[in-house]
Amino acid sequence: MRSRGSTSSRLDTPADTQRPLVRRPSVDRDAFGVFAEQFARFMGTATFLLYMTAFVVVWIVWNLLAPDAARFDGYPFIFLTLMLSLQASYAAPLILLAQNRQEQRDRIVAEQDRHENTQSHADMEFLAREMASLRMLLGEVATRDYVRSELRSLLSDIEERWADEPDEEPDDDPSSLDRPVEAGAGETDPTSGAYDPRA
Repeated sequence: MRSRGSTSSRLDTPADTQRPLVRRPSVDRDAFGVFAEQFARFMGTATFLLYMTAFVVVWIVWNLLAPDAARFDGYPFIFLTLMLSLQASYAAPLILLAQNRQEQRDRIVAEQDRHENTQSHADMEFLAREMASLRMLLGEVATRDYVRSELRSLLSDIEERWADEPDEEPDDDPSSLDRPVEAGAGETDPTSGAYDPRA
């Protein structure tokens, strides 16, 4: 006997989907964020302040000096106050949204800067170790001046030894030169090639 859970989990059985009665509008968050940043950036300029001031002044002057039939918002200018309040209620969320996007960008830039600083610090430590090792190796290498000084010291030692040693005289003893060689000693028989002691 099959359970209800097994029948509901079958692939050939369509799932029960509940469709909303009112479809939610899909809004591109990036596009709306860009609009919020542009709006907040424009509200922070002197141009927006001048336009807003001119609009309020014209509104008040018209409703004070215009004929009674042409006035549409008399004193105390309740309609103008309502419009300014509505503008402020919409401007505040847009400014907050722009600030949040800017904060996210700053966080990403700060993270990238931190990673780059860590990498640069590691590279600097590696270069410092390499420079220290090269300095130690160069300290053990004989320089040209050191080799020249050693060769000069050796040359001076050799010259001093030659100057201290007496000159050796050659052996000119005439007795050793005029000594006769005994004849017949160690002769061999030319025919046989063997040594002949009677010779």
